[in-house]
Amino acid sequence: MADGIINVYKEKGFTSHDVVAKMRGILKQKKIGHTGTLDPMAEGVLPVCLGKATKLCDMLTDRTKTYEAVLLLGRETDTQDTTGEVLAEYPVQVNEDQVKEAVLGFFGHYDQIPPMYSALKVDGKKLYELARAGKEVERKARPVEILEIRVDRMELPRVTMTVTCSKGTYIRTLCYDIGRKLGCGGCMESLLRTRVSGFCLKDSLTLSLIEELRDEGSLEQHILAVDKVFSEYPAVTMKPEFDKLVHNGNPFFRNQAGGDYCLEEGPVRVYDSRQQFIGIYGPDREKNLLKPQKVFLGGK
Repeated sequence: MADGIINVYKEKGFTSHDVVAKMRGILKQKKIGHTGTLDPMAEGVLPVCLGKATKLCDMLTDRTKTYEAVLLLGRETDTQDTTGEVLAEYPVQVNEDQVKEAVLGFFGHYDQIPPMYSALKVDGKKLYELARAGKEVERKARPVEILEIRVDRMELPRVTMTVTCSKGTYIRTLCYDIGRKLGCGGCMESLLRTRVSGFCLKDSLTLSLIEELRDEGSLEQHILAVDKVFSEYPAVTMKPEFDKLVHNGNPFFRNQAGGDYCLEEGPVRVYDSRQQFIGIYGPDREKNLLKPQKVFLGGK
């Protein structure tokens, strides 16, 4: 069974679940998961976790993401993108400077109301299921953060933007909100995810290419080992007599591992004395301990 992360290029028309299902067929293994839903109309980077790396899914979902989006001004739809039913159309009487000012005004923190066509649940029901049944329910605004936003091209009524954002941000809704701010409405015409944390578009593989690499016997070279995802964390190696602690997913004292790591540095990658990756541990400074946050070998 393969263990690690593969950077899949999700093509238009596929759901994220479709990609997982196809990857299970390609690799002939069940333990596979994706790291955050991309709408069927969207394309781009979708890290897929294999084997033990499926424990990473929630951690990668929380990472920042970068998108290239095309905003179409003058139209509002029920899905907030061009695949939906048109609810209203307005003349676009704004100039490029006004558009740029409105777009850049979303930089930073803002409260975003999730779209009805989303997988979020209200009272146990997914919003898109309610939407398809013709029901609309009140949604609470959620805090999101736009870490970077810029206008790349403008051919009104179309605006091409690059957006880097926190988890939980809906780019469709951002397009809708920009349109509302300009007073002419807007929806998302296309979406390309170009980065999820350290996974970039240039390194992503289509499903057909993954099949080719599998047949050639070279796919393993494109599967990123779990510990490489945390390369920014310092590495700590256990002393041989204390390997059993981490093999069982237990905390350990700082002096039970080698190296010059200081507890003030934060989370670490932990390896046993044979350099087998165990998982991510975080410091308990009061007790001079390191406690497991996510264990990938044995134990918890």
